Amino acid sequence: MSLSTYAIITGASRGLGLALAQGLLQAGTGVLTLARSHNAELEAQAVQAGGSLRQIQVDLADAAAAQRCAAQLADCLPRDAQRYLLINNAGSVDPVRSAAGLDDAAAIGAALTLNVASVMLLSAAFLSATRGLDAQRRVVNISSGAGRNPVPGWAVYCATKAAVDRYTQVAAAENPDARFASLAPGVIDTAMQGHIRDSDPADFPGLARFVDMHAGGQLAAPAAVAAKILRYVNRDDFGSTIIDDIRNYD
Repeated sequence: MSLSTYAIITGASRGLGLALAQGLLQAGTGVLTLARSHNAELEAQAVQAGGSLRQIQVDLADAAAAQRCAAQLADCLPRDAQRYLLINNAGSVDPVRSAAGLDDAAAIGAALTLNVASVMLLSAAFLSATRGLDAQRRVVNISSGAGRNPVPGWAVYCATKAAVDRYTQVAAAENPDARFASLAPGVIDTAMQGHIRDSDPADFPGLARFVDMHAGGQLAAPAAVAAKILRYVNRDDFGSTIIDDIRNYD
């Protein structure tokens, strides 16, 4: 990052979120992570690099916890950065069921809270906390192609990611002094993909495709995708296309 940047990343204890946090620390960015677990590897990297890292443990699928976390966000931010960056990365593909089999209100509610409500709560808190500062403000909401194309078995996931896309458009329209992107990252070799491959084919008809992609080495490495996202965030034209896909960029 060319500017003095402070970044908040959700779901940063593993996978793409961890790779994003690692890339930001390498670039000298101050980082605040919000995740269910503390990551000792990330802590060690921050110490070695002399970087600024704060890790907050929170389950963003818990509505009350997500709201408390959002309410405290302003107290966690420095006031002298030249750029503030929020990356809403945390998400879950569960529950994986056919539309006719969605009978667990708690599971549906947890997915809606994690994938949608936490994005809205943290974005609102971020915008409020940084309003009036002489700094750039950029928000990346990690979306999915599943929000733009129907995937049998993923009714909840598709619906939540479609909601994130439209929410991001509204937030951008309402906040012309900030920049937003709802960004599909492609298919990445993460724990989520492992979980998808463990799905019951009766619930997820597309299982074989994901098994074959993994076997064929077609999944992108988290570090490679994170590097592309961070390059994109640093571009002057970031946010010019609000609903976007990182595979559109080098």
